[in-house]
Amino acid sequence: MASNTSGEKAPSVKAPSERAPSENIASEKAPSFKAPSVKIPSVRSSSVRDVPFMSGSVKEESVDAESLDEDVVDRGRRAWLTMIGGFLIGAVTFGYANSFGVYQDLYTRSNTASASAISWIGSTQLFFLFAMGLPAGKLLDMGHFRVTTAVGSLIYVFSLFMISICDTDKYYQLYLSQGLGMGISGGLLYVPCIAVQSHHWRTRRALAMGVVATGASVGGIIFPIMLNQLFNGSLVFAWGVRVSGFIVLAMLLTANLFMSTKPSVNAKGRPKPDLKVIMTDAPYLITILAVFVTNWGVFFPYFYLQLYAFLHGVNQTTAFYLISILNASGIPGRIIPNLIADRIGPFNVAVPCILICNVLIYALFGIKSVAAIIVFAILYGFFSGAIFSITAPAFAELSRDPSEVGIRFGIAFFLSALGALIGTPVTGALLGHHFDWNRAITFSGVSFSAGVFFLVVARQILSKRKDSQRV
Repeated sequence: MASNTSGEKAPSVKAPSERAPSENIASEKAPSFKAPSVKIPSVRSSSVRDVPFMSGSVKEESVDAESLDEDVVDRGRRAWLTMIGGFLIGAVTFGYANSFGVYQDLYTRSNTASASAISWIGSTQLFFLFAMGLPAGKLLDMGHFRVTTAVGSLIYVFSLFMISICDTDKYYQLYLSQGLGMGISGGLLYVPCIAVQSHHWRTRRALAMGVVATGASVGGIIFPIMLNQLFNGSLVFAWGVRVSGFIVLAMLLTANLFMSTKPSVNAKGRPKPDLKVIMTDAPYLITILAVFVTNWGVFFPYFYLQLYAFLHGVNQTTAFYLISILNASGIPGRIIPNLIADRIGPFNVAVPCILICNVLIYALFGIKSVAAIIVFAILYGFFSGAIFSITAPAFAELSRDPSEVGIRFGIAFFLSALGALIGTPVTGALLGHHFDWNRAITFSGVSFSAGVFFLVVARQILSKRKDSQRV
């Protein structure tokens, strides 16, 4: 044959008996298997090779989805539910505290104690509402948010129901339940519900915190109207308080179900807050001082406007609604300035708002008519609401990492809360038994002026540090 003579080897054809076992299986038995999922060891088809690869890729995708969900900000179901839950917390804590003017009027006219002594109840409640942010903020950073809010909710509802069985002639009973009980437990709720928004929001952080702060205004509308109607209607003091207590209970249960944190924010890989750096941060400390002195005067109308109206001839029905008007106008005041703050910076919004409140307080020297008092309530409610809501974004602006927001909030609110503690009692002492409004107005106005000064200083330092006017 030609192939043999040329020296080339002809391709050998193996007999079936000479073939390798695997080749026999592949050539003879493989066609009988129809299911592609059956693995044939010797046949390296792409479908067989891809099975372990695809199963691994599916696992990778599910893990990646979980990690991506932890990194999602400014959107998502958890973010919106946390915002709604924070709104409810703000309504039942700060909102209820904003309605203390109703209690102030009731206790004063019932001769429970002097106006100054009674105001210590409300100021103590406000103090702990902010001051408890120090341990509560630390607990948030440690990952104990749910336990903290659950315990705070239980104590808050218990303390509120205890007010209903207090004797209004026994000052110490009211102070223990309303001042200490509701203040301490409210502090375990309020500051964390604001700080936790930074877990879910970045570019819209000021707006989210503003919405939460709006809850204080909504609560400040509902509770004063309800309490005035209940106290002066068919129900007595005890059942009026209990009705409000059941509403608070329902809102707190909903809030606890809605709110959540992001474990990734407190993960071990994140930087730990450096207390030395925080406590030597000049803009941070000056901002705390600014809020501290502002708190001396900012609560003056919330505590005394209803009484002020009564003593200046305003009829009872209109006077009852003044605190609700204050808080109602605070709703847009807590949202619109925060929307602007997301664009131009929280400090650039806070300074003019405090300045306008300063002017309004001094305007009280000439405000005597019903119409003028109502206009004052609307304007002051708007701009003081802006102050309450813009404070948190301002402190968040000073944070270097989301993991330190809780401790920064806690320290700031604790120290600045001392201003709320002493401000209204000092105002009450200045009023005296003869209600000298001029001295009280002057004290409140000077407090605002000092707040503007310190905040401008803090803003300038921060602006130079960032080399930007957007602060």
